[in-house]
Amino acid sequence: MEDLDQRLSRKFNELSEIEKRIIQEVWNNKDCFIKWPKEGKLFLPGLIRPKKGFHKYPQKIVEELKSKKIRPDPRTNGPAVMSYLSAGGERPARREGGQDWAIHHIYDGKFPFEQGLTSLKAVEHGEHFTHSAGLVAVHPIAEALADEYFYFAWLLRRESYLRFNYDPDKVFPQIRR
Repeated sequence: MEDLDQRLSRKFNELSEIEKRIIQEVWNNKDCFIKWPKEGKLFLPGLIRPKKGFHKYPQKIVEELKSKKIRPDPRTNGPAVMSYLSAGGERPARREGGQDWAIHHIYDGKFPFEQGLTSLKAVEHGEHFTHSAGLVAVHPIAEALADEYFYFAWLLRRESYLRFNYDPDKVFPQIRR
C-alpha cells in the first residue's frame, strides 16, 4: 500500500496551480477556516442519521446539553452538531443568511485511500455518526474543498488522527503522534 505522504504528494501534484494555491492558502490559515472540537468522544453510541424526520434526545442528554447552554437540535444531523458542540467545538456564524458554519463529517464515504477500497461514511455507522473526533465546523470555502478534493479531505483526516487518534479507515498506524 502506498504510504500517506506519497499518496498525498501524488494527489497534490495532480492539481492545477491555482487549485494548489487555494488549498495551501486555506490550510496555511486553517484556524480561520476550520474549527475542531476540544475533545474526541462518542456522544450517542449506536445512533445513525435518519433519512428524514426528527430526533428525540434522552432526558439525560437534554440535561447535559442544557448545562452547557446548548439547545438540542432535533433535525436529522442534529445529533452530530450536538456532539461537536458538547465536545467544546466552536461554530462561527456565516457572513450572510443567518446560518452557522456547516458541521462536516470528515469521513463522508468519499475518497477511499486506495482505489478498490471503501472509506467510512460516518452517518451510516453508530460508532461514528456522533463521534466528535470525526466532526469539524467548516467555513463554506473549506467545506467545498473537503467535498471536492481527495488531498484536502485527507489533510483533515490526518489532523483528526494527530489530535484524537481517530482513524476509522485504519490508514495512519505508520504516523508517529
